[in-house]
Amino acid sequence: MIKKLLVANRGEIAVRVMRSCKEMGIKTVAVYSDADRKAKHVRYADEAYYIGASPSSESYLRKDKIIEVAKKSGADAIHPGYGFLSENGDFAQLCEDEGIIFIGPSPYAIHTMGDKITARQTMMEAGVPVVPGSKEKISSEKRAMEVIRQIGLPVMIKASAGGGGKGMRMVKEESEVISALRGARSEAKSAFGDDAVYVEKYISSPHHIEFQILADKFGNTIHLCERECSVQRRHQKVVEETPSPLMTAELREKMGRDAVAAAKAVNYYGAGTIEFLVDDDLNYYFLEMNTRLQVEHPITERVVGVDIVREQINIANGLPLTYAQDKIRQRGHSIECRIYAEDPENNFMPSPGIIKEIVEPLGLGVRTDGYMYEGFEIPIFYDPMISKLIVWGETRMEAIMRMRRVLDEYKISGVKTSLSFLRSIMETPDFVEGNYNTHFIEKNFDFLMSKRNCDKHCEDIAMIAAFVEYLSKLEKTQPTTQFDVYFNKWKDVGRIKAAMRI
Repeated sequence: MIKKLLVANRGEIAVRVMRSCKEMGIKTVAVYSDADRKAKHVRYADEAYYIGASPSSESYLRKDKIIEVAKKSGADAIHPGYGFLSENGDFAQLCEDEGIIFIGPSPYAIHTMGDKITARQTMMEAGVPVVPGSKEKISSEKRAMEVIRQIGLPVMIKASAGGGGKGMRMVKEESEVISALRGARSEAKSAFGDDAVYVEKYISSPHHIEFQILADKFGNTIHLCERECSVQRRHQKVVEETPSPLMTAELREKMGRDAVAAAKAVNYYGAGTIEFLVDDDLNYYFLEMNTRLQVEHPITERVVGVDIVREQINIANGLPLTYAQDKIRQRGHSIECRIYAEDPENNFMPSPGIIKEIVEPLGLGVRTDGYMYEGFEIPIFYDPMISKLIVWGETRMEAIMRMRRVLDEYKISGVKTSLSFLRSIMETPDFVEGNYNTHFIEKNFDFLMSKRNCDKHCEDIAMIAAFVEYLSKLEKTQPTTQFDVYFNKWKDVGRIKAAMRI
């Protein structure tokens, strides 16, 4: 049984994994880069080891250094979290070769499902619906044109090893094919070291719905129902919820059955996610499999009542699943908002810096997964997501109202964040009505930004009122002090001057 576990990751996911370990009586080992010397996961772990410079290529992606620390610390197992080495089949194989338990599926499953062309072929053989398109990588511009004419425009050209929208191009006209193909290949080569691409039919109004899978090493496989992940910006998820507003009981049963079949097709064990695209007519198609823990796993935990990390560890320990499919029930509704250190007013550019103040929301049905604390410097080297805010309610509307409340209470100063943008999403009619797909942000962008600017204007008025009260109190004790002196003592001088048109 695992007694000591190394978390080969950083930030909120490292802390989250360690929390389950502590509840299970498992010692934890952290690894850190120069930028993370004072990070929360380093402080939280039982032991911590330095593994290199700030760029992830010199630290968190160094398989050799992580294995070296695991041996040095006496760790029985390694949990990769998500990102970095979590879907690296070679790393999983290296752990196996070194006698270290990898908290995840087999190298074979990672390699098979990590290559999107191979995954498509495997799903076709398993009878799981896939988006119409090429069955093999596109070898030439001529072959690309043949496939496109066969399935019809518009289409998507996608990197086989891709993710996060990289190596992806939409084609609406035949005249765009050659440039799109070359662009997708070039970007794929740069991002993943592999320029293989394939073509699939473009689904015009897709919903992005995924099913959480758990499977043990005895052939038992179940799903923990679905998550709706259609609120996206640049193919990156922003808000997730469960149950999906689109879902019916019949559709859930069918998609869940195919999700389980997809996992069984590669003898999968551990936690994983089968992702689907669903059109307006409720036709669904396999998109990809994530052979790891997902960022949005907490909403499933809250609605289904299963600690997914604990289950991952139990499965790695060789234990059978303790849950049967007919015992899985969804209770209530849960929503997750991803908090990014980025500036919505500046094209969502990352906003690294020192956290000056943080006030996290509390109350019934509220969970925050983060790694910030006052005085910590958010580094520029990693993903700008700094926290996840999860709420639960008996109904979807109750969950939305709760999320509105906690987004108002969540205060972070020192860096720009997406908090106000998320507040706008919670008040957008299409979201409130559950009438949205992956084009939600694009369709509602003007409303989202205007709503955000309105909220900012209200904040300005509140600051002006507070400033006026400050001046009146100060004048009673120091009546001869000049106005500019008062002004320069205020911590948000620039913003107040702008708000007062000074």
